[in-house]
Amino acid sequence: MTTADAPASKEAVTAALLVIGGKILSGRTKDQNIGYVAEYLTAVGIDLKEVRVVGDEERAIVDALNALRPRFTYIFTTGGIGPTHGDITADCVAKSFGVPIDTDPRALAILHEWVKTTGAEMNEARLRMTRTPKGAELVLNKVSGAPGFWIGNVIVMAGVPSIMQAMLDKVAPKLKSGVRMLSETLRADAARERHRGATRRDRQNQSCGRDWERYPMFALVLATGRDSWQLAGSTRPHLGVRSSNLFGRAK
Repeated sequence: MTTADAPASKEAVTAALLVIGGKILSGRTKDQNIGYVAEYLTAVGIDLKEVRVVGDEERAIVDALNALRPRFTYIFTTGGIGPTHGDITADCVAKSFGVPIDTDPRALAILHEWVKTTGAEMNEARLRMTRTPKGAELVLNKVSGAPGFWIGNVIVMAGVPSIMQAMLDKVAPKLKSGVRMLSETLRADAARERHRGATRRDRQNQSCGRDWERYPMFALVLATGRDSWQLAGSTRPHLGVRSSNLFGRAK
């Protein structure tokens, strides 16, 4: 996994993911991207705050983009940039930004080279994948040749997981990042879990930037935060820890 090269920001860097595709909503296609994107962004210090799933409908896509763009640092989209006439994400993004869309000479050159290398046929369907909103930067991928794009704070990626992952690797070094999330999982004494529940809730309200999730059946506690010293200090002395593992999700 590639992580952002820019220094971490002290301010929160946030994101939303817009999953586009009627097949996702109908259940015919099982989404494999949400969990991957969530884990990936957490690793580079970006908080994924919201996920929406919409069908291949212009109004739904444009409305979602217009609602999400002002609220988050980045909007990632997956799906709807393939070769069929039902793939309308690029057109919807252009409409959201109020810019024209046309064949991008850079994307066309990339696709011509890919066709030449692979022996595939250049046809009208493939040419549709070179249409890009004016002013957008291309997001390359090594899997299929056809690029995604980045305009404003919206990053448009393919829905096919392997292609989406390649595109995410390309944009990651250019993303602003915040302080990376740390996580500590502890095995605690079940009796102490019961008796100290109220105390822990009070402490959670006072623990700046730390969240707790309790699983009494398994006597497990998951604590997350961005300060490793505070995270360790707020858990180990209080929970009768049998084993613990403090780690940063990024590598």
